[in-house]
Formats: sequence, structure tokens, C-alpha cells
Amino acid sequence: MTSMTSTFDNVNVSVALVLSDRLPYDRAAFQESVAAARGQDLPAAEVIVIDDRGPSATAEFSVGGDSSPPIRYLPGKYENRAAMYNAALDAATGDYLLVLYNDRAQILLRRSAIRTMLMAATRSRATGLVYADYERIDADGQRTDVHLLDWHEGRLRDAVDMGSAFLYRTAALREVGGWTTRYNAADVYDLHLRLTETCQPAHIANRYAGSLYSVAAPAKSHNVFDYLLADKNVQLEMEQALTEHLKRTDAYLAPGAHVRPVEYSAEEERRFEECIASVVIPVNQRPEFVGRAIESVQQQTVRNVEVIVVVNGGDDDPTADAVRRYTEGGDLHDPQAPPVRLIVVDINNLGLCLNTGISAARGKYYVQLDSDDRLKPDAVEKLLAVFESDPAVGMVVGSYEVWTLDEASGQLARNEEIPVVTHDEWTADNGRNNLLRINGAGAPRSAHIKVIAEAGWFGVNDDPACRNYGEDYDLVLRISERSTVGRVWDPIYEVIRHSGGTDHAIDQATIDRNDNAKDHMRVEALHRRRALNQAASR
Repeated sequence: MTSMTSTFDNVNVSVALVLSDRLPYDRAAFQESVAAARGQDLPAAEVIVIDDRGPSATAEFSVGGDSSPPIRYLPGKYENRAAMYNAALDAATGDYLLVLYNDRAQILLRRSAIRTMLMAATRSRATGLVYADYERIDADGQRTDVHLLDWHEGRLRDAVDMGSAFLYRTAALREVGGWTTRYNAADVYDLHLRLTETCQPAHIANRYAGSLYSVAAPAKSHNVFDYLLADKNVQLEMEQALTEHLKRTDAYLAPGAHVRPVEYSAEEERRFEECIASVVIPVNQRPEFVGRAIESVQQQTVRNVEVIVVVNGGDDDPTADAVRRYTEGGDLHDPQAPPVRLIVVDINNLGLCLNTGISAARGKYYVQLDSDDRLKPDAVEKLLAVFESDPAVGMVVGSYEVWTLDEASGQLARNEEIPVVTHDEWTADNGRNNLLRINGAGAPRSAHIKVIAEAGWFGVNDDPACRNYGEDYDLVLRISERSTVGRVWDPIYEVIRHSGGTDHAIDQATIDRNDNAKDHMRVEALHRRRALNQAASR
């Protein structure tokens, strides 16, 4: 840690916030935000209000006069939010600019917010932006401390929560050119990517009563399908911002770069005549679901496949007996159907299950299936067609529907509110780059077993923060760096939601742990990508 660049209470701060007819709260709440910005115990140099209601708009609060700090009022007609904050940057006289992104919710600074942020900002010359934990005030008045994750270069998700108030070093903002006005949605995401290429962020954490500001916003439950409902233009903007960042930091993978064909000898190919694909189902304590999954494999239009069920609850797990009903001698055994094999281990570890099942597989390809989901009857057929279309295809990602189980009746129904999940970000040219900002890697996934082995197999919870989570995402990252990832756009998989599902009612601590796991995997992916690009340029 280097010494402070100057005494923090001798550094000037400008504060900026926006005003428009689109604010989702009333003028009284906005004026309260302005008053909180002006009432700091370490006063701001100025409070800048950018008003996009037109050049003839008038302020509904006191401007100028003898009051301190002064309000600089900038009415006009602005192209978008980025243009509004660029106007504030042009007008700012402070060494730092504290930006309140108040266009979606009211933000109230605590009285010592500026003082605290400046202390963090001036401790190191490398610091270019400061963000802080905050307090969320829900519609019912409930207050919740929101604890944010520490930044590192793997925080590439466009949904990373860094709060709504940022202290930027003004010179750093000007060096990168401020906000990019061609973005209507990705402006802040893009700015932070560009700033963190040359500046170090500082995160002010909170244990108790240490939030720097409050955000008056209704609570929102976690939904793993939120990104599917985002506007397509928003997704394209986010993709462009990330792609440009990867190019600037030498982590971009150009179309076809580093890709190799998957090769087999004639002898290897002959071994796959009896079994072309192995569907591996890892399962723990789900005897009521596994039969449905097994039967979906046995109904495949491609018949030379096998089912390998790996039960990881040990010999006492009742799922094993449910599977045995489909094996030879069981009451549900069908000698004409694809065979079912059972492996029992006694450690609840997804990577252990997947690696054990795949290493025992007779097929050329591994096909994903969770114990509570189903394959469409033509799933394997469509996956194989993509593999056969190009020898460089090492993995194929399918599309899926979301179904809901009525646990009272046992009936399944298609969830029409959620569109078919096609993972459009998996484009032929840019899918493997876009994956770095998206948490999902598609389903079902299928890969050459040979390619899985070459990529280092599935992790076994030996990556930081992994708890039976993310091992598949890590493998997809690795495979996509050296292989083409093909696509099936038709729905060939059914994800079944129920109360015991891993994406149901996830608490924030679990969300944070899961995000930490995948963000660490992104760091490792960045290192591998740069090494590949540097080796290719020699």
C-alpha cells in the first residue's frame, strides 16, 4: 500500500445526479437526495444536477445563492444517461467525481460518505474508483445491508452488483473519455471495464452500521432466468462492451483461433459401433425423479446409447434401488432398451460422479442429464448431427424448455413465461468470449470424451468457493478455448423446476459463493487465453 496522495480533507469532490420525468420516485425524494449530498460533514465542492427535461426546464429546488456547497444546474436535452454524466464530467471542478446512479432508485448518502470514500481513494495512487456496501430499503420499509464482492479481473459478469454510488478520480475518467454514448444500457458496465484496465478499484465493506448510503428499492428475489428476459439490444450492448475489453487486454479469442480437429484412429472408431453416446446422470437422494430421467434416455431415436447413473449417497441412498429397477433383473428392465448401468460412491461430489461415470463410459460422446430433468426423444440424434458436421466441434450446446412440477398432483407443465432457452450468446464467432459475462453454459451439453480428458476433466470441488457448483462451467471454458462449440437451436432438453431444485429460493450467501466460484474460473480462463494468444504471436 502506497501512502496517501494528499490529505483527504484537502481534496475536492464534485457530486453528480440526474433529474428527469422518468425517475421512478417523486420530486420530494429527489430533493432529499440533493440535500443529503449537500449535507456532508466533509462538504462537496459542488453538487451537479443534470436535467434532461429540456434547456428551458427550471429547477424545483434552490440553486446558487450563498448556500454551500453550490448546486450547478445543467438543463438540456441529452441523448441518454451516458451523455448526462458526461455533461457532469465536463462541468466538474473536483479532483474526484461522486456519481449517484439515481435514475432507477432514490439514493441517500450518509453524512460521512464523502469523507469515507476519499480516505479509501487517497490511500493509493493506483485507485481510480471507489464503491461501497449499501443499505437497501424495500417497499415495505424493511432495511437490509447489501454486502458486495471484492473486485478482481474475473468479475466480468454484466450483472455484478457494485452498488449505485461511485467515487471516480476525475482525471482517470477524463483519460478514458468518460461514458460511451453509443451505449444506452452498457454505459456503466463498459466504463468500469475500461477504468479497471488501468486503475485499481477500492471496495469499502460493511460489517454493521457501516453502509455509506441507502437505496430505496423494492427487494427482488434471485431468478436464474432473469437474463433471458432482458432486452436483446441490452444483451448485444453488453456483449460488445466485453468483447472490446477482451481485445484491449489480449484475452479475446478470434473466430477459429487455436481450434484443432478431434481425431480418432480406425480402431477407436470401431469401438463405438455398439455405443456412440453415454448419458451420465449424477444423483443424490432423488429416487422419485431418477426414473423419469432414465426413461427419457431409453426413448431416444438413437438406440446405441447407454445410461450411467452415478449415485453418490452411498449404499443407503434409496436412489440406488430406484435405478436397479431398470437394470438386468429389475421389474422395469427392458432388454430392448438402451442399457442402464449403476455406480455407487459415498461422497456427495458432482465432479467425482461425472468423472467416474465418464471414465467408465463406452461411448464416444458424453451427454449431460440431471436426475430431475428429461431429454427430448431426438436429443442425441440432433447432438450427433452437429458433431458429424465438423471435426473441429469438441462440444455441442443444446437448447431447453423450463417445466414446472406440481408437487401435489405430480403433473408436469411447460412454463410458458420463460421462452425456450437458446443461449443466443453462443454464436459461432463470439460465443466463447461472450461466455465470460454469462453464468449459464447451456443445456444439454455434450462433448467428445477424449476432449473432456484432454481439457482436464471436471473439477472435484478443488477450485475456490466450489460446492458442487461451477465444475461444468469451468470445463466448458476450457474446451471452448481449443475446440469449436456447436449448437442445437431446437429444444432438446426439459429442465424441471421443483421445490428441491438447486436454483429454487437461493439465499444471498449461496449466490455470492457461487459467483465467487465462477469468477475465479474466469480469472484462470483469462490467464490461459493470454498465454494462447502470446504463444500464437511468437
